[in-house]
Amino acid sequence: MITQTDGRPQSSDEELPPFPEGWYFVATRDSVLREKLIEKTWMGQEIVVWCDDDGRVCVSGAYCPHLGSHLGPTVGGAVRDGCLVCPFHGFQFDATGQCVATPHAPAPSAARLKVFETREVLGLIFAWWASDGRPPTWHLPDDPPTGQDWSKLRSTVLRFRGHPQETTENSVDIEHLGYTHGYYDVLPVGSTLVEGPYLRSCFDFKNVRRIAGPVNVVVEVSAITHVHGLGYSLVEFHEKTIGMDSRLWVLATPVDGTLVEVVLVSQVRKIRGPGRFFAGLRFLPVAMRHRVMNRIVLSEERRFVLQDVVIWERKKYQAPPRLSQADGPVGKYRQYSRQFYPELESERRPTLRAI
Repeated sequence: MITQTDGRPQSSDEELPPFPEGWYFVATRDSVLREKLIEKTWMGQEIVVWCDDDGRVCVSGAYCPHLGSHLGPTVGGAVRDGCLVCPFHGFQFDATGQCVATPHAPAPSAARLKVFETREVLGLIFAWWASDGRPPTWHLPDDPPTGQDWSKLRSTVLRFRGHPQETTENSVDIEHLGYTHGYYDVLPVGSTLVEGPYLRSCFDFKNVRRIAGPVNVVVEVSAITHVHGLGYSLVEFHEKTIGMDSRLWVLATPVDGTLVEVVLVSQVRKIRGPGRFFAGLRFLPVAMRHRVMNRIVLSEERRFVLQDVVIWERKKYQAPPRLSQADGPVGKYRQYSRQFYPELESERRPTLRAI
């Protein structure tokens, strides 16, 4: 029996369905080019990822449609001449998933891999997942402005027991920023915007940024969070005290229905005229400042997320939540999240019968 409380999808055992519909991170283009063939568990399925000679990335199911061999590199799968080659009988598949050759017979037209539609943002590769296999109903944003003014992307990975709706809820849970992370003077800016699968929240805050060793600096920060579904969040930071702009992607992807993998990706803009800051930054060449700060930013953000992980791993999804007036738009966020469980929405719709 499916019920609904406080505008959220809910099953009779009061647990969130493990795999919400949407776009979820798979790998970076650099890692695919470096490793040639990647295998992983993603959204409860075994998948492989590779790139053909024209640069087209393919994300597909990991099992050969011929006789079911796993296609990953740990079994002997490989990429040759831009095609994925099965280790069992040598069937070859192109980036569309179609079998294009076998060693001793014409390629059977029915031999085709299950291929997921992909989208790439600044070299971050995402694939679309839907419980019924339907095509994408919305798309990720275009690449944000970049160029020589921005550092290269840096990333770190965390894996823990959790759910992407829970992790993404941080984008509107302003109250926990002070209590859990030690931010202060946290103030929402405007109201939370929801437009279909897009959600935006803005807030200002102050915190103490650890710069180097014993040096701590109080910084004033403005943040804009752009949420596209439950697997893609981009936070744009402007640190007024330092005079620094940075970006942080928080990419939450279910692994197997219990574990979630959160990839943090950071990028910092060139700092041409640093404000009140530790003196050493002024002596660094402009071209190096943002690279150094990107390392520091990612390390700090990882530390903050680890504070949440301790709680996420042991918490239970509360339905309905007993909210206070200080909780902000948590209820609005949960209403927003309903759209990513279309299978539950269809079960709720009444069936009309002719009389």
